[in-house]
Amino acid sequence: MNNMQISNSLAFLKSLRYLDLSSSIFNATIPHHLGNLSRLRYLNLSNSYLNGPIPDTLGRLTSLTVLDLSSKNFNDSMSYSLCNLSSLVHIDLSYSSLIGAIPHCLGNLASLSILRLNYNQLQGPIPSEMLNMTQLTELDLSWNAFQGPIPSEMGNMTQLTELHLFSNAFACEIPNSMRNLCNLRLLDFFYNMFTGKLSTSIGSPFGCIHNSLEDLSFSSNNLSGGLPNHLGEFKKLERLIIRRNSFYGPLPSSLGRLSYLRELDTRDNQLNGSIPISLGQLSKLESLDLSNNSFVGTVSELHFAKLMSLNELFLESNSLLSGRIPPCLWQLDVLDLMNNSLYGEIPSSLQLQSLHLRNNKFYGKLPLSLRNLTRLFTIDLGENVFTDNITSWIGYNLTNLRFLNLQSNNFYGDIPPQLCQLQNLQLLNLAQNNITGNIPRCFGNFTNMVALDSDPAGIEVNINYEENILDSMKGRELEYTKTLKFLVSMNLSNNGIVGEIPKELMDLSGLLNLNLSGNYLKGRILNNIGNLTQLESLDLSQNKLSGPIPPSLSSLSYLSHLNMSFNNLSGRIPPGNQLQTLNDPSIYIGNDGLCGAPLLNSCLDNKSSDGGHKHADESKVADETDFLWFYTGIGSGFLVGFLGVCGTLNFKKSWRYAYFQFIENNYNWISINIAIKLAQLRRIFNKGKFGG
Repeated sequence: MNNMQISNSLAFLKSLRYLDLSSSIFNATIPHHLGNLSRLRYLNLSNSYLNGPIPDTLGRLTSLTVLDLSSKNFNDSMSYSLCNLSSLVHIDLSYSSLIGAIPHCLGNLASLSILRLNYNQLQGPIPSEMLNMTQLTELDLSWNAFQGPIPSEMGNMTQLTELHLFSNAFACEIPNSMRNLCNLRLLDFFYNMFTGKLSTSIGSPFGCIHNSLEDLSFSSNNLSGGLPNHLGEFKKLERLIIRRNSFYGPLPSSLGRLSYLRELDTRDNQLNGSIPISLGQLSKLESLDLSNNSFVGTVSELHFAKLMSLNELFLESNSLLSGRIPPCLWQLDVLDLMNNSLYGEIPSSLQLQSLHLRNNKFYGKLPLSLRNLTRLFTIDLGENVFTDNITSWIGYNLTNLRFLNLQSNNFYGDIPPQLCQLQNLQLLNLAQNNITGNIPRCFGNFTNMVALDSDPAGIEVNINYEENILDSMKGRELEYTKTLKFLVSMNLSNNGIVGEIPKELMDLSGLLNLNLSGNYLKGRILNNIGNLTQLESLDLSQNKLSGPIPPSLSSLSYLSHLNMSFNNLSGRIPPGNQLQTLNDPSIYIGNDGLCGAPLLNSCLDNKSSDGGHKHADESKVADETDFLWFYTGIGSGFLVGFLGVCGTLNFKKSWRYAYFQFIENNYNWISINIAIKLAQLRRIFNKGKFGG
C-alpha cells in the first residue's frame, strides 16, 4: 500500500486474529475502527508512517498479545487505554516520539514479557507499579529522559534477561538487589549519573547474577573506587565495558579467569599499576582497550602471545608504558599506541589496517616493514624522532591509505611524486619536518580531496570501532571520530618548501583545511582560490607570497580561520561576504603593502586591489614633485632646527654641557645612523632624477 488510508472494511473482519501492515506507507492516523477487531491477537503497524495519537479504541483489543507501534511520530503521551490490554505479552513503542511519563496503570499488565520504550522523550522516575511486572524478560527504557534512583524492588523482577537503561538521567547508587537477578544476561547502564562503587552494588559472591551475566556496561557514569576482584566470577561474561568513570587502582588479575570474554574496555579511568599478565590467558578476547589510564611497566610477549583472537588493541595515553611492539600481534587489524613511551621497530609480521604510534619514542629510519602493510588505511607516526626521506614506496605499496600523518619528526628531502598515487588519501600531514623542494603538481590527483558530496571512495573498512584522528585545524588540534569521513585536510606547514603554490591544488574542492605556513613559498596567491568551496581553515602565513589577495577568497562561505600574516602581500583586502566576519587585524600583520579593513591604514581612493600601482607617467611626475617638496622641507626644517638648538645652547650653560656629553657618549651610534640615512637619501635622489 502506498500513500493511502487503512480501509474501513477491515472493521467487518470480526474473526481476524493476525494483522501485519508494517513497512507500508500510509498518509493517515491509526483508524479508530481497528478497535472493533475483538479477536485480534497480533497487530503490527511498525514503520508504516502512521501519525497522530494512539486511539483509545485500541483498549478494546483485550485478546491482543503482541502490539508493535514502533517507528511512529505520535508526539503525544502514552494512551491510558493500553492499560486495558491485560493479555499483552509483547509491546513495542520504540522510536515513536512519545512524551511525558509512563502511566502507572501499565503495571497492571502482569503477563507482559517484553516492553520496549526506547528512543522516545519519556521522563520522570520509573513508576513503582511497574515492578509488579514479574514476568518481564526484556525491559528497554534507553534513550529517554528518565531520572531518579532505580527502585530496589527491581531485584524482584527475577525473570529479566535484558535490562537496557542507557542514556537517561538515572542517579544514586545501583541497588544491591540487582545481584539477585539470576537470569540476567545483559545489563546496560551506559551514560547515566550513577555513583558509588561496584564492589558494594553488584556481583557480590552472595548474589547469583554472576552465574548468568554475559554483557555488562557501566560506561559514562560517576562510579568510583577500585574494581572488585570478584569480577572474575562472572563465568559467562563476554563483554565488560566500564569506560569513562572514576575507577582507580590496579586491574584485577582475576579478569584472566573470564574465559568467554570477547571485549574489555576500561578507557578513561584512573587505573594504574602494571597490566596483569593474566590477561594473556583470555584466548577469546577480540578487543582490548586500556587507554587513558595510568598503567606503567613494559609491554611484552607475555601479555599477548596467547591472544590469538585479538584484532583490536588500544593502549593509548598511558604515558609511562614502555617497551617494544610485540611481534606476536600479527593478526591485529587495529593498533593504537599513541601518547606512550614505546620505542623500537615496527614488527614486519603485522597485517594492520590502522596504525597509531603518535607521540612515542620511535626513532631512526622509517621501518621497511611498513611496506608489507598493504591493507593500511590509517598511519599516524606523528611526534616521534624518525629521521629519513619520505620514501617512494609509501605511494607504491600503501595504495589504500586514507590518512597519512608524519607530523613533527625529522623527515627531510623532497616530497616524492609517488605519493600522488594515493588517490584515496583524504588527510596528508607532513608539518614540522625538514622537507624541502616544491609541492608536487600531481597533488591534484587526490580524488578523495575533490568533493564531499558522497562518502570517500576506497577500500571497504571492516572494523567495528571508531577511528580516532587528531589534526591541526583552525589554529588548534582537533579530534575526529564520528565525523571522520568529512575530514579532508592538507598540512605542509613549518618545513623548507620552496616555489609557487601549484595551480592544481585549487582543484581540491573538498579541502576543509589547507595549511602551507612557515615555508619559503613565493609568487602570488592564485586567483581561483575561491574554487576551494568547502574550506574552513586557510593558513598561508610566514612565506614570501606577494601581490594582492584575490577577491575570490571572499566567496568562501565556510571560512572561519584565516592567516595571511608575514608575507609581502599588497593592495586592498577584499571586502564583503565571509571576510567581513574575520575582523582580527593580526590575520594580515607583517604585510606592509596591505590596506583596508580590518587594518587601520585605509586605502587611497585610487589604490586598487592590484597593489595601488599608478600609470607609469603619472607615477614619474608624482615622484619628481614629491622629491622637490621633500628637499625643500629638509632645507627649511634644518635651518629652523639648527637656530633653535644652537641659540638655546649658547645661552644655557648647563644644557650645553649635557648636550656635548650626550654627543660624546653616543658618537658611534649617531655617526653610523647618519651614514645610513645619507645612503638612503642618495638612492631616493637618484631614483627621482633618473626615473628609477
